[in-house]
Amino acid sequence: MSAVGEFFAGTALLARGLGLIVQRRRLFLLGALPPLITSVLFTAVLVTLFTQLEQLVGWLTPFADGWAPEVATSVRVVVGLAVVAGAALLMVITFSALTLALGAPLYDKISEFVDDELGDAPPPLEEPLARSLGRSLRQSLALIGVAVLVGLLLLVAGFVPVVGQTVVPVVSAVFGGWMLCTELIGSAFERRGQLRLADRRAAMRRRRARVLGFAVPTFLLLAVPFAAVVVFPVATAAGTVLARELLGADHRRQSAARPS
Repeated sequence: MSAVGEFFAGTALLARGLGLIVQRRRLFLLGALPPLITSVLFTAVLVTLFTQLEQLVGWLTPFADGWAPEVATSVRVVVGLAVVAGAALLMVITFSALTLALGAPLYDKISEFVDDELGDAPPPLEEPLARSLGRSLRQSLALIGVAVLVGLLLLVAGFVPVVGQTVVPVVSAVFGGWMLCTELIGSAFERRGQLRLADRRAAMRRRRARVLGFAVPTFLLLAVPFAAVVVFPVATAAGTVLARELLGADHRRQSAARPS
């Protein structure tokens, strides 16, 4: 399949995930609760950001105080857009990590249901709970740390005229989607003994176009306040389908789990 075909096949996974999860409406509704809670929290943060944006931009651009009003306003608009874009990137990724942590048992159930529904489900992974939680916490913090670093770089790049308003938003959506996908496929990978972030990244790189076709639209949808209430359980189901495609439906757990 061509790269374009792969991309749209990845996008179609969202519709497939919706078709699967609506078969279990109770599970779908339960899966909507964690993103509802985190949506309220992050909306409050977003509202605070927008109400304080003018003061924040002024604090970031004291050098423009003595400039001509038209030039100073143009510069501050660019800075404001860069701040909003950088904040959106960080918020979607941290929002996803927090939602997955808050609703981990529910999203594991959704992922397991999809595996059972499609067949060739792997046997349960036998691992102590403390070890599993510790690994998940370390991996989430690692993903958030990378997101913060790249987000700051994109924030700085956002100050560059033209590039900041064209290239940076595209790069943000691609990077944010990639990081988001790394989280959403985690449960299915772990049940198959693929416990490291490196395992997920290697599989994703082999089918980049399909991964981005799923990841970028999901990232953009999650950037819409409260859309995550519906999108998150659907994306969890779709992410499991994607994980099966990346690893192969007949993949079996490795006999020994490798450390993260």
